[in-house]
Amino acid sequence: MLRNKKIAVVGTGTMGRSIVAGLLASGKVRRGDVRASARSKASAEKAAKELGVACSLDSAAAAAGCDVVILCVKPKDVAAAAQALRPILVPRRRTLFVSIAAGISTGTIEAALGGGAPVVRAMPNTPCLIGKGMTVLAKGTRATDRDVALAREIFTPLGRVLELEEKHMDTVTGLSASGPAFIYVIIESLADGGVMRGLPRHVATELVAQMTLGAAEMVLTTGRHPAALKDDVTTPAGCTIAGILALEDGRIRSVLARGVETAARVAGELGR
Repeated sequence: MLRNKKIAVVGTGTMGRSIVAGLLASGKVRRGDVRASARSKASAEKAAKELGVACSLDSAAAAAGCDVVILCVKPKDVAAAAQALRPILVPRRRTLFVSIAAGISTGTIEAALGGGAPVVRAMPNTPCLIGKGMTVLAKGTRATDRDVALAREIFTPLGRVLELEEKHMDTVTGLSASGPAFIYVIIESLADGGVMRGLPRHVATELVAQMTLGAAEMVLTTGRHPAALKDDVTTPAGCTIAGILALEDGRIRSVLARGVETAARVAGELGR
């Protein structure tokens, strides 16, 4: 579906550059069919050098004539960015708008754009940078299943993709978008335990990172409940169950769950 499609990426921060890089690496789009825009000259020059695509300071000019426009700006800037793109809306040309802004509803973007342009909301996360991301899509009132399929093809090179109802997007933001930061804190903390026991820092960090990667792959590959996989490791009177009880003393389950709940609540407030 992406072949011969012209795509504009408005905003060239970490996620904007990751999306462009993923599209180009997939081989499904030609470099000349991708354009970008940035807020500053320095950002535009950096993106153009790293990605090898045209990058300007004029988002409307970059998006003119494109089939897909991906909004990769901060939540507070989405409405203004969408309004600036109104001039590119042309009757009889269907331009799909995809927004990755946390907390900003498809309805808000539809209103800012005016007209009948379809909008799909996407929530990726930073592991998209290495092709191991998680992206969730939600379609607006004017988007079709074909629009969602096109958005899915954009994000598939960056990792896994799911579609959910938009009412879940703030929770998705708090869980899978904020989640990598939570996992980094856990990795750092577990490595601290290894260092306390005498391991060199770099060794402890590598052990924990690979263990985390393997454990996550076990959940995805086997399809088994995490509790069942945990039970496989916790032999009676063993060291693992002793460690788990120590973690439970610190209310680790409640603290992590509340962290997701808090991040999701704040995500919902970004659009107000």
